[in-house]
Amino acid sequence: MRKCLICENGELKRVEDIILQIEGYIFVVKGERCTNCNEEFPLEEETHRTIEVSRKLGIWPEPLKLYRHLSRSGNGLVFRIPTDLEKQLKLNENTTIEVSKVGRKIVIDPEPKQPSF
Repeated sequence: MRKCLICENGELKRVEDIILQIEGYIFVVKGERCTNCNEEFPLEEETHRTIEVSRKLGIWPEPLKLYRHLSRSGNGLVFRIPTDLEKQLKLNENTTIEVSKVGRKIVIDPEPKQPSF
């Protein structure tokens, strides 16, 4: 048996009951589970099959790239979030977001981690 890649203490045991949940759908797949930490590793072919089925069901999230123009408001710039993204991410005017700069990219996180002091 192989050693666990995560805890490095347990051994990986073949199982047929790994649960994958995608957009409310539940898939049961084959793979390996650590006898020590219970970390699960679905088999590669099972993962590919799950992705293929998810795409057919229309629930596999495809990468999204939007192009928008910024608007001016006072001394700042405004970015409008499209309605479909607003609904998918369950955003509203009271949603707190985190805006950060990574290199030349702007990252908007609608679920910011609260700073711990």
